[in-house]
This record gives sequence, structure tokens and C-alpha cells, in this order.
Amino acid sequence: MPPIETLLVFFMASTLLALTPGPDNLFVLAQAAQRGKMAGIAVTGGLCTGLLVHTAAVALGVAAVFQASSLAFSLLKYIGAAYLLYLAWQSFRAGADTEDGSSAVRIGFTRLYGRGIVMNVTNPKVSLFFLAFLPQFTDPSSGPLLPQILALGLLFILSTVLIFGGISILAGGLGAQFRKSARAQVILNRLAGTVFVALAVKLALARR
Repeated sequence: MPPIETLLVFFMASTLLALTPGPDNLFVLAQAAQRGKMAGIAVTGGLCTGLLVHTAAVALGVAAVFQASSLAFSLLKYIGAAYLLYLAWQSFRAGADTEDGSSAVRIGFTRLYGRGIVMNVTNPKVSLFFLAFLPQFTDPSSGPLLPQILALGLLFILSTVLIFGGISILAGGLGAQFRKSARAQVILNRLAGTVFVALAVKLALARR
């Protein structure tokens, strides 16, 4: 296990990265504003499950495949971009929902959780980032690298839960005011769709 000082530095760095605007926290922000704080929390859970997959990929050496193979990298990123465009299409065609504008229950926690998993797992840049970031905080003299990488991955997930959970609560509270109006709901759906399109384009243009 890395020294406590290393873990603290890693946790602070992870927290700053979670606060930096990026595809994942913007995705949580859009879903929470559009569908409520529980939707954001469900998506956060899915994203963190995806991070477990990326952590395992780094620990087992699978992430190196995306670094070495342009075909694998491109295939995964285009699948992710297509899924985001599908979510954008759903948002653009959605009208106002129930009287209070809450659609998180109608879609379902499990489905939103799945969105988070797909969003994260189909972004090969996350695996490449973990492949570059996590090993910097390991120390061969502290024992086997596999448990160290897994521990760092879990610590990164903890910081993500804290930050993204906060984003979900804040965005869900602000979005609730808009969801009281049918017209505002439609506008919010269009804004969410625009965010999904932007994320899709960014992912499709991503390079290793």
C-alpha cells in the first residue's frame, strides 16, 4: 500500500480533477438538472461502476490495448459517441413530463445507472488516463502493484462520488425550479440535448 502522504496527495489531485469541467461531470449536471437529483446520483453510481472497470483494465493490463491499437480505441469511442447522440435525440424530442416535471422515476433508477456505465466505459480516454495517472502514485517498494492500483482506483472513485454527488444535489435543486413550468422543461430538455451532442462530438474527435 502506498504511504499515507502519497494517498492524500492522490486524493487531492483526484478531487481537483473531478471538479474540472469534463464529459462525466457535465453529463451528471445535465441529467440532474433535467430529471432531478436522484437521476444525477443514479448516473454518478453508473459512472463510478465504469471507473471500476477502467481500474481493473489498468491493473490487468487491458488498458494498454487501447494505447497500442488505434482500431480498438476508435471502435469504442464511436460506440460511445453514438450512444450520446441517441440520448441527445431523446432529449430533443422530449416534451414536458408530469405535473412536477420529474421524469427520473418514469425512466427508472436502474436505467439511469446504466446510462452512467455506458457513458464511462465507452470512453477509452478514461482508460488511457488511468493508465498514465495511477501508476505515478505506486511504489514497488511498498508491495505488489496490483493492490496499489486497485486502492488508488477506489480512492479516485470516492472523490468522484463526493464531487458528483454534490453536483447532483445542486443541479437537481436548481432544475426543480425550471421543471415546475412545462415550457421551461422543454427548454431544459433542449439544453441537455445540446450538451449530449457536444460531448458526442468531443468524444468522436478524441485522439489517443
